Amino acid sequence: MITLNDFNRIEMRVGTITSASINKGTRKPAYKLKIDFGELGIKNSSAQITELYQPADLVGKQIFAVMNFEPIRISEIKSEVRILGAETSSGIILLSLDKETPNGALIS
Repeated sequence: MITLNDFNRIEMRVGTITSASINKGTRKPAYKLKIDFGELGIKNSSAQITELYQPADLVGKQIFAVMNFEPIRISEIKSEVRILGAETSSGIILLSLDKETPNGALIS
C-alpha cells in the first residue's frame, strides 16, 4: 500500500499531442510524441499505443501524463513524460477528458 502522501508526489497534468510518428528501433512498436503542456512547455514521450491508434488520430488529442518520472532514452528520443492509459486485451486505451481543458492543468 502507498500513502496519500506518496500519491500526492506524482505530478499528473493534461497535455495536447502536437505530433506523432513511429519511434523506429524500439523492441515493441511505439510512437514518439510531442505534447504541449502549456506554460510547462513541449515534452517528448514514447508510447506503446500502436494497436489502437494511428499517428494522425493522435494529433490534437488531449491526454493525461505523469510529469515527474526520471526521463529515459527509448530508441530515438528522450522520453520525458509517461502517458496514462488503460491496458486491455486489444491494446492500451488512452485516458481522456469529457471537456477541453487547459494544457498543463494539474490532475488531482
